[in-house]
Amino acid sequence: MGQVYDLAIIGGGINGCGIARDAAGRGNSVFLCEMNDLASGTSSWSTKLIHGGLRYLEYYDFRLVREALIEREVLWQIAPHIIRPLRFVLPHHAGLRPAWLLRLGLFIYDHLGGRHLLPAARSVDFRRDETGQPLVTGRFSRGFEYSDCFVDDARLVVLNARDAADRGATIKTRTKAISARTDGNHWSISLQDTVSGAQTSIQARALVNAGGPWVEEVLSGRVGINAKAKVRLVQGSHIVVPRLYVHDCAYTFQNADGRVVFVIPYQDDFTLIGTTDRDYDGDPSKVKASAEEIAYLCESVNDYFAKKIKPDDVVWAYAGVRPLYDDGASDAKSATRDYVFEFDTPGGLPLLSIFGGKITTYRRLAEEALEKLSPYLKGEKAAEGWTAHAALPGGDLDVSAIPALADELNRKFSFLSRSFATRLAHAYGTRAHRVLGNASSVADLGQLFGDTLSEREVRYLIAHEFASNAEDIVWRRSKLGLRLTKSEVAGLAQWMAKNGTLTDSEPLSVGGRA
Repeated sequence: MGQVYDLAIIGGGINGCGIARDAAGRGNSVFLCEMNDLASGTSSWSTKLIHGGLRYLEYYDFRLVREALIEREVLWQIAPHIIRPLRFVLPHHAGLRPAWLLRLGLFIYDHLGGRHLLPAARSVDFRRDETGQPLVTGRFSRGFEYSDCFVDDARLVVLNARDAADRGATIKTRTKAISARTDGNHWSISLQDTVSGAQTSIQARALVNAGGPWVEEVLSGRVGINAKAKVRLVQGSHIVVPRLYVHDCAYTFQNADGRVVFVIPYQDDFTLIGTTDRDYDGDPSKVKASAEEIAYLCESVNDYFAKKIKPDDVVWAYAGVRPLYDDGASDAKSATRDYVFEFDTPGGLPLLSIFGGKITTYRRLAEEALEKLSPYLKGEKAAEGWTAHAALPGGDLDVSAIPALADELNRKFSFLSRSFATRLAHAYGTRAHRVLGNASSVADLGQLFGDTLSEREVRYLIAHEFASNAEDIVWRRSKLGLRLTKSEVAGLAQWMAKNGTLTDSEPLSVGGRA
């Protein structure tokens, strides 16, 4: 009999990878499988925020908001290269939420817990502040400004997986768990390589179902258990347009339907706008931003900004399905964002299924998951709570050190442009040196695929970050798909095919600008 893992995890999103990292760091042997790429589902289609969830205060969800507010600075300090502070401007819209309610909400937001490094909220006079310049002239005279954080969501997932692997975990992408059955003292999990079709199996003492939108399907279809909890699939869509204003603050816009829409500076030259909230019924892998949603987001922005946008201005639209716990809320925007565990013990063996959750609270979710599973696990190398203090790969630097790191890269690798060095610093942190190796010229980076994407970086992503095709690289390991043309992305895909790394399931044309 081969190795018996302490813990097997189905699902390579933020929850699965976060649990894998924590469990491996505690000394457990861990196996994680993902049927597609890491973060290829919900975890890469977010609004890219680490935030407390200001609007959740309206639903009196104080426990969730407090936990998220505490996690906000914890995550920033362990991953300052991919997480950065961001100031949000909240205009007061007459006829919607009154100013006193906004002021009260922001006071609670500042004092509910966890804010030590981020600046407090303040009132803003749009007649004097630069943040008033993009707004419709004369419509908004005052508002508020508060703090949250921006995150590269897909890279957060990948770095958790990388750190788990560095601590001994086995991470298998393009590997689907087709069944899981109890077999005496162990779970026996049948696996299928989604590229070659080859089947294998592994054994584990405990099993985590972090299937996200597929959590119920994993339970009923692959494990054979009828779920007591139910998942509510909610579609959230976003659009990206050319940059709408020059300053670096984001905006929180209130809509008459009760939703809020975020407008966020994105990838230097763009603006990210989202999100929508509507129930989704269908295959989560087929979700797409609808024309109706794109028009809704454009109209939301046009209600506040003097510069109008239209669907033709959208350079990229994406949609994801949030697997929320079904708490019976009447509409999608009111459904809880908290996480719920379902714990089963078929044959006396532990099975933990995860419903709901937010990117911001993934680390605490992982801790609570392992608390539930601790009677069945043997790891003792690291104490509970260790992930709050151990930097993610590349994050072993001060929260304000990214500009200095970019300067260092510019000095050591003088052939890099400032923007190139800054991109590498934000993506890889201190591991940017590993990406560049001993290169002393642009030629040493190998083939250039467009913009600043080089063969050396691609090889690093394949060898160290689980990338296996062009889409993995240009949309999840980076967002260079916004800058590369379709022909450049096709060139990358062809190079990867020639080098034996393109999966059979991916076409050669996987995105990029026209």
